[in-house]
Amino acid sequence: FTIQTLQENITVQPLPRPDASLKRSPKLATKFRRFYTCGDFPIATVFDTRGIKVAWKVEIEELNYHNHLPKFFEGLCETVHPYKFLAQQGIHDMLQNGGPKILPVIPQLIVPIKNALNTRNPEIVCATLKVIQSLVMSADMVGKALVPYYRQILPIFNVFKNINGEVSISPIERLAVTLRRFNLTMGNKPLLVQQGDKFCDVITVNLGDGIDYTQMNHENVGDLVQETLEILERYGGEDAFINIKNMVPTYESCILN
Repeated sequence: FTIQTLQENITVQPLPRPDASLKRSPKLATKFRRFYTCGDFPIATVFDTRGIKVAWKVEIEELNYHNHLPKFFEGLCETVHPYKFLAQQGIHDMLQNGGPKILPVIPQLIVPIKNALNTRNPEIVCATLKVIQSLVMSADMVGKALVPYYRQILPIFNVFKNINGEVSISPIERLAVTLRRFNLTMGNKPLLVQQGDKFCDVITVNLGDGIDYTQMNHENVGDLVQETLEILERYGGEDAFINIKNMVPTYESCILN
């Protein structure tokens, strides 16, 4: 790089990985997990013929939304069962039954949403985008109430807006994707690649004659970003588009166009 790199006792740092902007170091146990362990949530897991589900110990309408809803949003960063399931199902139930109780709590939800998006973990980002969509459509005026907070939650959308499925691009994973494309083109079974302690199907959108299963499962992060921006624009009022455009310059209006 420079003549200084040739000097003795000089160590040159390697170039960052091309996917470095998409990864963050794992965090310790989330606040949601600590709250759940301490018994702060009036919920429990039960099993029936349809599988696991959440059982509420009190009526949802009687909950203190200022206290409980932000705590559930802290669980958006969870990727471990059963905490991930409990957090997402708890958010779903409270948004579905909250009505006018949701709007006053919006300022308390921004930091947990921002923290979840800033993990840059595609699994967490996809779950958070779905929650944002549900939040916007859960009650009147929620979409407009989120407009002042676009500056905090939308910047990370630029990272994932044009990513469709293939997020990890290390050399080994790139080779796996290439092999999977070949397998699908030749009519063979999808290739399974080991990630940690489990085997995962390598997903990418540009598969030629292949199939992108993330679209079927509604887990394509690029599509979710686009859908979320469109919902924010539709429900955010007349000032929504210009504020979205300031944060995500490549976004095109779904209303004006």
